[in-house]
Amino acid sequence: MKKTKIMEMTKIENIWFGLEGDNFSHSGLLYKRYSAEVLPDVFVALKAPEKLRCIAFRISVSFSFDENQWNKLKDIKIETLPDERDKSKKFLLILLLNKQHKDIFSTLCEDLIFGVSEVTTEQTLVEKLLERLAKWQSLFEKVGKQGLSDEAQRGLYGEIYFLRFFLNNTSDKNYCLKSWLGPEKSIQDFQYSNWAVEVKTTHGNNHQKIHITSERQLDDSIIEKIFLYHLSLDIRVGNGESLNSIIDEVSGLLNDNTMASNLFKLKLLESGYYETHRPLYEEKGYTIRQENLYRVSGNFPRITENQIPIGVGDVKYSIVLSESEEWRITQETLLIEIQ
Repeated sequence: MKKTKIMEMTKIENIWFGLEGDNFSHSGLLYKRYSAEVLPDVFVALKAPEKLRCIAFRISVSFSFDENQWNKLKDIKIETLPDERDKSKKFLLILLLNKQHKDIFSTLCEDLIFGVSEVTTEQTLVEKLLERLAKWQSLFEKVGKQGLSDEAQRGLYGEIYFLRFFLNNTSDKNYCLKSWLGPEKSIQDFQYSNWAVEVKTTHGNNHQKIHITSERQLDDSIIEKIFLYHLSLDIRVGNGESLNSIIDEVSGLLNDNTMASNLFKLKLLESGYYETHRPLYEEKGYTIRQENLYRVSGNFPRITENQIPIGVGDVKYSIVLSESEEWRITQETLLIEIQ
């Protein structure tokens, strides 16, 4: 099993690394423009003398906003500094206070810059910052010492296993990443336009029995085409493919696509997977016992929304897949249907 990971720095990390190598003792801001292709004035910066990593947005001095609405953010601080080179401008800074969260901060900053890259007004810029920062807060609050539960690890492995299969069989990597909605707790794990794929993993003695979490999960009256992707796993310590290994492999597949790579990192954070927890996932390995695909249609065994009496909700049920053989399809058929 893979024990080490060679980290490749992102563009923003490379800029911070370069700035940190500069010898400076004065207070103030050391900064470098992120990209001329980004319409707002966005800079990767260090605030001296503490050398706090931050991103800086240059806006008009006359533009005002309520800084107090951001003062409850965990591990992040929002403040403004005057632009010494242009008195009509000021910097809006987003600073990282907890250096242990550098990896998370880098991913979120890349996502933030991409999200505002085509913004042309300061009002819209600040609105988008507020929207993203609210999301950041929930991600920072999830960071703990315990990591993902065994069930969550297994579920995430299954989703990334399907994502790897999808990436290896299509040329549009952005399309694959955009369709992955599991981290956002969507009804199905993958969904785009008129199709959806629900990924289920099982292990142990009941490897043919899957659990459905709502009456809408396999309801094809809501979306035109639904597929069920089932992985029966054997789980052992020191044998098989680890969660870290499959994540590293998918990261490698996305190295040539900055947008897809950043989106993958963000979705990992939304799933609760943090770099600081990697040692917790290194020893456990997964081996595929069975891998099956089903088209959910017609009399496929399921409960749908229109079958539920009025007043009944939160329906959960199980399916024994050995009774669903007539709905099995091939991977080739699935790829034709979802591309």
